[in-house]
Amino acid sequence: MTGAGRLEEAPHKSTTSSPVIIVAVDILGGEVVRLVQGRSSEKTTYADDPVETARSWERQGAEWLHLVDLDGATGTGRSNAEAVSSILAEARVPVQVGGGIRSMEAIAEWIERGVARVCVGTKLLDPEFLEAAVAEFGGRLVASVDARAGKVHRDGWLEGTDSSTLDAVKRFVDAGVSRIMFTDIERDGTLSGPNLEAIEGVLDAAGVPVIAAGGVTSVDDVRRLAALASRGLEGIVIGKALYAGTVTLQAAQAAVAGPD
Repeated sequence: MTGAGRLEEAPHKSTTSSPVIIVAVDILGGEVVRLVQGRSSEKTTYADDPVETARSWERQGAEWLHLVDLDGATGTGRSNAEAVSSILAEARVPVQVGGGIRSMEAIAEWIERGVARVCVGTKLLDPEFLEAAVAEFGGRLVASVDARAGKVHRDGWLEGTDSSTLDAVKRFVDAGVSRIMFTDIERDGTLSGPNLEAIEGVLDAAGVPVIAAGGVTSVDDVRRLAALASRGLEGIVIGKALYAGTVTLQAAQAAVAGPD
């Protein structure tokens, strides 16, 4: 696998580099799917071979992949670790992994298997774990902030908390987290456009690079997000729009690159 790539290099909020398009590959029961607002009852299956799907995105020019084990995230008792590991074994682009990663050992194992970064949400809400994970894994750790109506959700988005989005962001950054991934649950998988107001709030609160996910529907959405690069947005995760064909990877990459 290649090195961590240009996304890893962005050191702080003031970066003016173009955001990187990160292609989501969400795996549930061994299949590539997209859910609506994280609900497995509203599932669209796009492929039965996650490894070939990842290969296809690489062939199309993906610079980063975001792999999610949805079974791990929601605690179904199943695991897609084998599929994720197979993708990692072949990947020529950097990969970040998330979904049900709730121990120091799990983070370390994924790093040993070759991931560039590990995305952790639920377990980082535990202050002791947060401190230990930041100390041990540094920039390889991404704090996932998954929110609905301004409140952080946990356990595969199934359980709400009393923590506000911005409080969680500030707590993670104060603990030394070097990168935030923010997902607006109400927009995720809906093709309804990103929640720009919420993303801007996270950028202002974070002061570290932010990756935004949820709701991208069109090239115009990508352009609007790309305009936030100077405020710290360094990555845009796109899933359903790519699979449904409302945006092509090449068009999204051209949109963040801007005019020639």
